[in-house]
Amino acid sequence: MWKLFPLVLFQCLLLSGGQVLLKFALQEMRPFGWNREFWHSLLGNWQFASCGVCYGAVSLLWMFILKNFPFSMAYPMISLSYVLGMFAAILFFHETVSVYRWIGCALIICGCLLILK
Repeated sequence: MWKLFPLVLFQCLLLSGGQVLLKFALQEMRPFGWNREFWHSLLGNWQFASCGVCYGAVSLLWMFILKNFPFSMAYPMISLSYVLGMFAAILFFHETVSVYRWIGCALIICGCLLILK
């Protein structure tokens, strides 16, 4: 089932990328409210639009994966997006990550490798 791995990895990259773009978009937006300024800051935000494109692509790829691979293998593999998200937090948002979170990421990776066997 190693054919699944590159597809899921690409899906996780798109999913994490969408989350990063959403975070950037939210930092640029006005405070939430049912007013024109808020909706203009939302709909005129290129990061928000790009986030939607990523989510659309992720959904299409997920449909392909579900159609062609067992659900019991495909679904747990999405947890790799947590690992990629942590790298994104460090790279883009300059967050610090504790050793416990790194251990958790290592366990996720080990679990995914076991699922692929």
